Amino acid sequence: MKNQLGKILVIDDNKDILTAARLLLKKYSTSVHTEEDPQKLPALLKNENYDIILLDMNFNKDVTSGSEGFLWLEEILRIDPSVIVILMTAFGDIDLAVRAVKAGATDFILKPWQNEKLVATLSVAMNLRQSRLEIDKLRTRQQQLSADLDQRYHDMIGACPAMQKVFTMIDKVAQTDANVLIMGENGTGKELVARALHRQSSRRDEVFISVDMGAIAETLFESELFGHVRGAFTDAKIDKSGRFEIASGGTLFLDEIGNLSLPMQAKLLRVLEERQIIRLGSNQPRPIDIRLICATSMSLYDMVEKKEFRQDFLYRINTVEIHLPPLRERPEDIPLLTEHFLNFYVKKYKKQVKHISAGAMTKLQGYHWPGNIRELRHALERAVIMSDKQVLQPEDFLFQVPRSAEALNINTFELDDIEKNIIRKVLAMCGNNISHAAQKLGITRSALYRRMQKHGL
Repeated sequence: MKNQLGKILVIDDNKDILTAARLLLKKYSTSVHTEEDPQKLPALLKNENYDIILLDMNFNKDVTSGSEGFLWLEEILRIDPSVIVILMTAFGDIDLAVRAVKAGATDFILKPWQNEKLVATLSVAMNLRQSRLEIDKLRTRQQQLSADLDQRYHDMIGACPAMQKVFTMIDKVAQTDANVLIMGENGTGKELVARALHRQSSRRDEVFISVDMGAIAETLFESELFGHVRGAFTDAKIDKSGRFEIASGGTLFLDEIGNLSLPMQAKLLRVLEERQIIRLGSNQPRPIDIRLICATSMSLYDMVEKKEFRQDFLYRINTVEIHLPPLRERPEDIPLLTEHFLNFYVKKYKKQVKHISAGAMTKLQGYHWPGNIRELRHALERAVIMSDKQVLQPEDFLFQVPRSAEALNINTFELDDIEKNIIRKVLAMCGNNISHAAQKLGITRSALYRRMQKHGL
């Protein structure tokens, strides 16, 4: 048990008490400090963090009311609310003990004490101290996380008109309880939009529950979404709440809603219409109160035409639609996204990378990004990890060449067409400023003029 009691401070006007405490507790604690004068308490607490303070309740001769102890207890907890304070007195009674605990003391001991009992009391107190410190640490982390998440559009970066339209839609819809359908390719940030809607809604202080509908087996669908009661099936050992119940009061985000089979769509539609669920194996309806946000990378309207998606279910989930543009349609946002991810990964991996070269940026802006922002983020992470330079170059970014352009849903271009397309995009980005465009492309003004003349630009 050596050192398990941490740092202990003993305050008592009786030198014999202080000596006895020091001799007993030095075997079990990191350090034991003793002090006769309680007036020195503020200075002691300012210069040292104690885990446990043993505080006498009476410092004037013939005073037995404990009033001094209560005054100093209040002062200690004002300076350090997380410290453990155990009051000591030779004139103990139940009323005084109750008052001490209500005032913030952790425990109350009588003098003279029994050594084993005192050590046991301090051991329990130290466990409480460690729990308090852990709670404070978690609370601080949570506050920082909340502060980070409460940025208006956390990790959503974009200055292009299409993204500004998305931000405007979020602002208009967030404060309502309207069902929202977010549409966009994989990697465009659909869950970020869902979380932004939740953070700006009246439900911001309640839970946000995310469910990947493509990852739930049809046999487990009802149990996962609606819950089950004990004995509903072989492995149902206890009652279990489903995602709808857990999310009640907050926001339920159903990702990849297009993966649902028609029977599952019908069950969800009924729940959304009746605003109640029935656990598997039960007949008892349970009311739910959720804000529903769905997302998909699939064309639900095409699926409706093919009878693969229920039209009535689509109408139910898309009171408002938000469309996220693919990254290839917003090349002007790539420098902003790149700077954001670069700073993040440089800090995370403690690298010396300062920025990326103009040639590397041109390469990033000329790539079609089938994986969208997620692929860009991974590309930056890999480049930062692998680079030993301060400036990332084009060769630091390696892209997989698809076996066929058709697999990426893009047209096949000849090399001249690719060059023409890149030059046109860069000129547009630079407002047709030839000098700036040449700098971004990594070529001279005269070389750019020759290429422009070649391509009729």
